[in-house]
Amino acid sequence: MVKMEEVKELIKDKAGFILSNLLSQGGEYGEIFYEKSRTTRLELEDRKLGRVSHGYDEGVGIRLIKNGRTFYGYTTEPTYENLLELAKTLARGEGYGPVAVGLRYLEGWTPVIIDPDSEDINFRADILRRAEEKARSYGDRIKQVLSVLMDKTREVLIVNSLGETTEDVQKRVVFFVEVVASDGEVLQRGYESLGGRKGFEIFEETPPEAVASRAAERALLMLTAKPAPAGQFTVVLSSQAGGTMIHEAVGHGLEADLVQKGLSVYAGKLGEKVASELVTVIDDATLPNHNGSFTVDDEGVPAQRKVLIKEGYLVGYMYDRLRAMKEGRESTGNGRRQSYAHIPIVRMTNTYIDKGKDDPEDIVRDTKKGVYVVKMGGGEVNTVTGDFVFEVMEGYMIENGEITYPIRGATLIGNGPKALQDIDAVGRDLGWAIGTCGKDGQGVPVTDAQPTVRIRKLTLGGCQVCE
Repeated sequence: MVKMEEVKELIKDKAGFILSNLLSQGGEYGEIFYEKSRTTRLELEDRKLGRVSHGYDEGVGIRLIKNGRTFYGYTTEPTYENLLELAKTLARGEGYGPVAVGLRYLEGWTPVIIDPDSEDINFRADILRRAEEKARSYGDRIKQVLSVLMDKTREVLIVNSLGETTEDVQKRVVFFVEVVASDGEVLQRGYESLGGRKGFEIFEETPPEAVASRAAERALLMLTAKPAPAGQFTVVLSSQAGGTMIHEAVGHGLEADLVQKGLSVYAGKLGEKVASELVTVIDDATLPNHNGSFTVDDEGVPAQRKVLIKEGYLVGYMYDRLRAMKEGRESTGNGRRQSYAHIPIVRMTNTYIDKGKDDPEDIVRDTKKGVYVVKMGGGEVNTVTGDFVFEVMEGYMIENGEITYPIRGATLIGNGPKALQDIDAVGRDLGWAIGTCGKDGQGVPVTDAQPTVRIRKLTLGGCQVCE
């Protein structure tokens, strides 16, 4: 196998010939995408180190956009002969087409203090053991503990027919703890995560014990919770809830591929009021250290900050190169792919509702009766209609402006655009949560956030007659 640096030099040296062959039978755009990644993942469950995986992946994808369609192929043996043959196969012919060379070069990297590539398995295992022991310290009601640590280094090189060459080194760490507690009759789950575009110094900022404590405390708290009542309630979403709702119920609907296919409730609504005037929604890949951040996207477009909804009005969508070309626009830097074996598609990065001016405590105090959501779980959304259902992992009732008893078994049911319209208070805080966004069979790292917000009315799924 050719060494990584040799492959990169080969691509830089021969890109003009390969891309010219790729465009020999016409086309609007050609691209070579090289990637080498190292992924390490450890799982510790009930004091036993179970799944341990450590491996490398390397390959090159070549893409042709012709007449608005994508033609793609990839190889794990990136010799010049293989790349040239792949280009000719995608072009369906031989010859030479016009390409630009050397017009722009951009290089990025991830600054780290404790480089994961310099640490061994024992270092990682110790982090997991620390989390496990802290969770177990909460007593016999803790029945199961699962802690997972995953870190990845990803090096990419992108050369295209527009004369642009970009390189980026991305390092990410993801850590989570899941705890199951039982009082002998009821089982409850607690979950907490941590991660970002950084090295293992993340655990000096937030120790693994702190993550484990939050997961264990949440599981134990839910053992004392009352069954959630069913009905319509005012809902206050804490900034700690993360941005699950904004990501699922709003963000996907602002991705240009779904908009162009008519699969978004926001299609054809540019310039229209789609949310409360208190709401501004932003997607920003330039934020330092966040899980969805990068120097360039997977099409070589520099990271950007995009305002999607401004003071309630829809002002933009997220684009990759293909969808931008279809509308005569520029990409917004939202072309992302899971690996060299996948085509880039429109994806979010770090998506959030911008902070407002209200005091979070005042928002609760001004709510006579409602539900206070501290942590959201998983959910589903229909991007065509905007209808959603989300699990509430940690929630409480609000009575006369005070947070009272915890509730369990709750789900939030509503409509994304309607929920945005019904926001009548936005806090000046902002809380972030990491995730992996799945779409079209691909997963990419993201971060979502929101301040404390109050929604006038949502349906709470629970029990009809509660004790």
